[in-house]
Amino acid sequence: MNKKRNRLEVIRDILEVIRNKSGRIKPTHILYKSNLSYQMMEEYLSELITKGFIREKKQSKGKTYLITDKGLNYLNQYRMIADFTSSFGLE
Repeated sequence: MNKKRNRLEVIRDILEVIRNKSGRIKPTHILYKSNLSYQMMEEYLSELITKGFIREKKQSKGKTYLITDKGLNYLNQYRMIADFTSSFGLE
């Protein structure tokens, strides 16, 4: 059985989805690839924009989200902590 993701894991998943799409992605793709409800996705995206992890770019055909340097730094730091805890069997 899969365990529920915690808040930091959801943030990591959203940022990884954006990074893996060349740093730019439409909200529909985030919704499907991060496995969130629309409401939850909107809440996370709003928080990530406010905190400077991503930027929203409005275009004539909707909007896209771009990962910032701060968002990339979060992913790097998250990976380092995950590797550290894993090396001690604390995952």
